[in-house]
Amino acid sequence: MGQLRDRMLADLQLRFYRPGTQQAYLACARRYAAYYMVSPARLGAEDARAYLVHLVQEKKASAATLKMNVAALKFLYTHTLGRPEVVAAIPWPRVRSTLPVILSGTEVEAFLAAVRVLKYRAIAMTMYGTGLRVQETCRLGVGDIDSRRGLIHVRDGKRGRDRYVMLAERLLLVLREYWRATRPEGSYLFSGTRADRPIEPESVRRAIREAAAAAGLVKRVTPHILRHSFATHLLEGGTDLRVIQVLLGHGSIRTTTRYTRVSAAHVGRTTSPLDVLGTSRARPLG
Repeated sequence: MGQLRDRMLADLQLRFYRPGTQQAYLACARRYAAYYMVSPARLGAEDARAYLVHLVQEKKASAATLKMNVAALKFLYTHTLGRPEVVAAIPWPRVRSTLPVILSGTEVEAFLAAVRVLKYRAIAMTMYGTGLRVQETCRLGVGDIDSRRGLIHVRDGKRGRDRYVMLAERLLLVLREYWRATRPEGSYLFSGTRADRPIEPESVRRAIREAAAAAGLVKRVTPHILRHSFATHLLEGGTDLRVIQVLLGHGSIRTTTRYTRVSAAHVGRTTSPLDVLGTSRARPLG
């Protein structure tokens, strides 16, 4: 795409889109241009629609993949090319809401015990113990750990939000062990191959997959599943949904309420109106 790619990248950067989102949008726009073998600037509404239909019918794209392509084209035509009418009629695809996989407490213990490398065990325990996203964990700074107050400062989270999460005693012990063993030289707590760069999320994902296999877990384990398990276990322990929302950095309580659908303990504690009939608690029912 040449100059158009550079303009789109600049527009994404001016709006402070995440690097991962920038690359995803650019890749979608590049494939769109390659499909027609012509600059998107010379294409119109019917071309954009036909391409998306091609993704669904020929490429069998999932709803999530289609949504990413729609978002990329809407950004390209609205902001970079200044032709919002091209994509105005393109609908947002409906992405099916699925329930996340949740590890039991026993499975979490088995998984953590199987993470042999201290650095990755500290990372895994941080994600499960705080509910941080993998990117947030990788970018943690040495100064973000406030052991005196028992807090971790999460900087520049999703949508640019800062927040605090709890620092568990067990996690603090592991982080201190990791610190004594490695003494990170740069500002990042979990540096990569270079001290001035954070560890790559893909390295973390690979270590998690290997530990899950070593632990013999049948369930798929990813950084986000550790986050889901953190939230569900908090809910089952009686933590208020609003508190969980703040800890996870959710912008809407509706996003957090999905955990009430996967928590068997939460559902089990709910009294059926059948058990209320004929008792003093039945008064509000009329």
